[in-house]
Amino acid sequence: MILTVTLNAALDDTYEVPDARTGEVNRVAAVHRRPGGKGVNVARVLHGLGHEVVAAGFAGGAVGAGIEAGLASLGVPSAFTPTAGESRRTVTVVAAEVTVFNEPGPTVTDAEWDAFARDYGRLARDAEVVVLSGSLPPGVPPDAYARLVRRADAPVILDADGEALRLGLAARPDVVKPNAAELARASGTADPAAGIRALRGAGAVVASLGADGVLAATPDGVLRAALDRPEPGNPTGAGDALAAGLAAGLAGGLPWPERLRRAVALAACAVRSPVAGEVDAAGLPALLARVTVRAEEGHTEEAHTGEGHAARAHE
Repeated sequence: MILTVTLNAALDDTYEVPDARTGEVNRVAAVHRRPGGKGVNVARVLHGLGHEVVAAGFAGGAVGAGIEAGLASLGVPSAFTPTAGESRRTVTVVAAEVTVFNEPGPTVTDAEWDAFARDYGRLARDAEVVVLSGSLPPGVPPDAYARLVRRADAPVILDADGEALRLGLAARPDVVKPNAAELARASGTADPAAGIRALRGAGAVVASLGADGVLAATPDGVLRAALDRPEPGNPTGAGDALAAGLAAGLAGGLPWPERLRRAVALAACAVRSPVAGEVDAAGLPALLARVTVRAEEGHTEEAHTGEGHAARAHE
């Protein structure tokens, strides 16, 4: 089983507005409402591909009930810890460009955090891989991800930003998956090659660079994986699909080049969907054939050691 954790789960509203104009009344062509938040999207992608998965995190109020009901309707197992505060909504407007509005989320009490920690400990015991994704709601300790990484007996993928990522790195997750902006903030450099080398502590760093694919510091060396040409569409859920592909590859024991190939193809497949967290698996074989994976010359000696899980086990 792959366990995904979304501490700030949401109900995602996606509006398709082909001719959106600021400062004017806009007519929405289509509305999509789905349970979301980064880890929830990862769980939905994995479930759609036939993997056994459980989505965990916090859910509160009518919106939280909607998140759980939405996952149940999709057949995705969930085990959320309740909060008294209302879970958040997000709004994505898909026009010529994609604009996202994210609410902050409910304020989590100390007692609710303790309850989640107990639930997480129970769920993590049965997990092959743990995926920790997204922002932290108010009230959650800033080192929450570091604590969860240390409590996991399975390999951990961390997809976070800012202080949550910085503190999480100290716990030695097996994989961290920043996008270009998150990598620049965490490393202090806009150069992705320098950035992945700067994020020491993780077993591997996989930086998602949008249309440029991914650049990864792995135990097999520094690798670049990319499509032959950019895939048009909605990139909102591509990073979550990439994380899902990495989790599936980690659970399946795939070597890093093939793991990255499949993850990049899955991310491109997600771009084709108007809604984050959904992929049409029928398109994967053609996309896989378009992904090139190559070693970055001159960087092999600077690859990460891959000792995240093993090192934690000996702390």
